[in-house]
Amino acid sequence: MMDLQVETSLETLETPCLLINGELVDQNIQIMANIAKKNHVQLRPHAKTHKLPRIALQQMAAGAVGITVAKVAEAEVMAAGGVNNIFIAYPLVTERKIERAIRLSERIELIVGVDSLAGAQRMEQTASRLGHSLQVRLEIDTGLRRTGVLYEQAAVLAAEIAQMPHLRLTGIYTFRGSLLAGKPTLDLAAAGHEEGTLMVQLAERLRAQDIAIADVSVGSTPTAAYAAEVAGITEVRPGTYVFHDRMQARFGVCGIEDCAGSVLVTIVSRPSADLAIVDGGSKTFATDVQPGTDPLQLRGFGHVIGHADALLVRLTEEHGMVELGPIAQAAGLQVGDQLRIIPNHICSTVNLHNSVVLYRGNALERLPVLARGMLE
Repeated sequence: MMDLQVETSLETLETPCLLINGELVDQNIQIMANIAKKNHVQLRPHAKTHKLPRIALQQMAAGAVGITVAKVAEAEVMAAGGVNNIFIAYPLVTERKIERAIRLSERIELIVGVDSLAGAQRMEQTASRLGHSLQVRLEIDTGLRRTGVLYEQAAVLAAEIAQMPHLRLTGIYTFRGSLLAGKPTLDLAAAGHEEGTLMVQLAERLRAQDIAIADVSVGSTPTAAYAAEVAGITEVRPGTYVFHDRMQARFGVCGIEDCAGSVLVTIVSRPSADLAIVDGGSKTFATDVQPGTDPLQLRGFGHVIGHADALLVRLTEEHGMVELGPIAQAAGLQVGDQLRIIPNHICSTVNLHNSVVLYRGNALERLPVLARGMLE
């Protein structure tokens, strides 16, 4: 952690700069902790959003049992920062990564994901060679068609993994997002209930085969509150909620005013009355959540705070094109003025920045994004 020594206010920061409102982070963390507590499920937030051990520890202090990551390197960073309970929700299939996971499991409580017989066999062989065991969860594809064993094939694979002496199969997990009957939806309650029900039914089927499934882990930020209502769900793994973003506001999970993350940019050019160019482009704002796609049908790449009819409509690497409607034009925006823009997707935006500026009132501190770029 580095204190800001030169900048004394947000207005003096060099741009582009990613800002995080600490008071809103506190609020968002507590709301999700309350949801988990009310539904008697464990909360294991995905750290992909913040990538900061400090915030992970804050989530755990508020009641989270541990955190979720996607990479061994992310787990290593989090463990070095004091996080002692981590789930790598990603299939590990190379010997080196499995070795690193085993070494890490000797220091902290670690769970790893598996979704194939080949991957499980590699884990078993490496764990056997090192004289160690790994706690694993089987990933289930419940419709996203990403990683995960096909739902109808899960029972056979689970039975094979359960027989491996150096793997302890303790649970199943899925990531489904806002899908309902296989299609994107804004009906988050129905989507969450369907996700939870599918996984609970599978867990019951596995237990009937004498496979001791203790953990049934589900839920993204849009669906976590609803999936948690399904009896038999033991854990939810939302991530984006800690900061929120324009995508979550469109889902109705939060209000735009609840978004803790925003990008501070400077207007560098005013080529016409209806256009302002800012110093943040695709190297500053994530572009993975594209405008005009289902189910959200977002317009542009971000919400411009305080200017209702201004829209970040286009990005090149170093330039952001902000279209100005009549109200924004009347505001008299000039070269050198600053804007704050809430990105469509905060998780990928954080990964573009070496540091964030966390602020609470007038107190500012710059935090290096320690797990940024930890891809292996």
